[in-house]
Amino acid sequence: MRDIGVGIIGTGFMGRAHGLAYRAVSGVFPVSLRPVLEIVADNNPESGEHAFRQLGFKRVTTDWRQLAVDPAIEIVSITTPNLVHRDMALAAIAAGKHVHCEKPIAPNAEDARAMMEAAEAAGLCTQVGYNYLKNPLMALARDMIADGELGEIVGFRGIHAEDYMLDPDLPWNWRVDPRGGAGAVADLGSHIIGMSRFLLGPITEVSADLETVVRDRPTAPGVKDRRPVEVDDVARLVVRFARGCGGTIEANWVATGRKMQLGFEVSGRKGSLVFTQERFNELLYHRKDGDPRHGGYVRIEAGPQHYPYGLFCVAPGHQLGFNDLKTIEVADFLEAIAGGKAKGPDFREAWEIQKVIDAAVRSSRERSWIIVA
Repeated sequence: MRDIGVGIIGTGFMGRAHGLAYRAVSGVFPVSLRPVLEIVADNNPESGEHAFRQLGFKRVTTDWRQLAVDPAIEIVSITTPNLVHRDMALAAIAAGKHVHCEKPIAPNAEDARAMMEAAEAAGLCTQVGYNYLKNPLMALARDMIADGELGEIVGFRGIHAEDYMLDPDLPWNWRVDPRGGAGAVADLGSHIIGMSRFLLGPITEVSADLETVVRDRPTAPGVKDRRPVEVDDVARLVVRFARGCGGTIEANWVATGRKMQLGFEVSGRKGSLVFTQERFNELLYHRKDGDPRHGGYVRIEAGPQHYPYGLFCVAPGHQLGFNDLKTIEVADFLEAIAGGKAKGPDFREAWEIQKVIDAAVRSSRERSWIIVA
């Protein structure tokens, strides 16, 4: 096992999650690369100093460009707002660094493509923060679909709903800055779009309705001046998959009472699967040809039989958590860097997801079906 230097840009929710995952991974997985937290960067000196002390970085800086070119760093982890992802990723790639970037990777597909092409041309590994796909039960669901256990797939219903933007007096911030791309359809929709692709493959057509519910927000906490909101709070998509079936997808960040309703229902001619992140150690499975006396859904519980659950806990029913999924994401990234199988999602897959988002925005604006390029 050799050490590999890591630099993390950003110290918010996701910056901390990345730091915890890089600290934990070599104690859980038999990785050949052992992450060393070299530098943390944040333009807020207090936040940077706090992360520096709490997570055990060797150094702290307010200049992310210094981090991106530092010779001790081989991995640059980007956990900042979408608007600055492209500049940070391209600088890191130009310096020969592998890049781990949060989703969505860019405001639009054009920027995402530029990031992807730069990384691929340089022969560098990339990883994007779709950690919900690292749930062992997601792999099980995809295998069941691929193996024909549900029969021909006839429909998909997906949703990602939370309520963190519900308060109309929450100040205008980077999430609603149109320079950073779309609103809920990008921030939350990217997760459920990515999940639908993971399970069923490419989306070819989109018809979407994007709605702004909170039309203006205060320019700062406690002030009367308000600024118009130009991005969506709710996105409702009707989609067609390349495999032939249709589906619906909703993204909503003003869904009262919801904290993590990321879920799906996949319907086939022989059975169906139901999942929600609110109970993400469970997968519900219905068999159409089962004994009618035992009708309904059977609950499949995550356990050591679903790799890599057993690396975290040898006992079934004890459950994985959010940060465990992030640790699995980091383990897959390190494996790819070490020359093993790349499991992604990488920048190419993030570009594909962004193309669906862009198609949804255009569809809502033009009030028509849009073919995903």
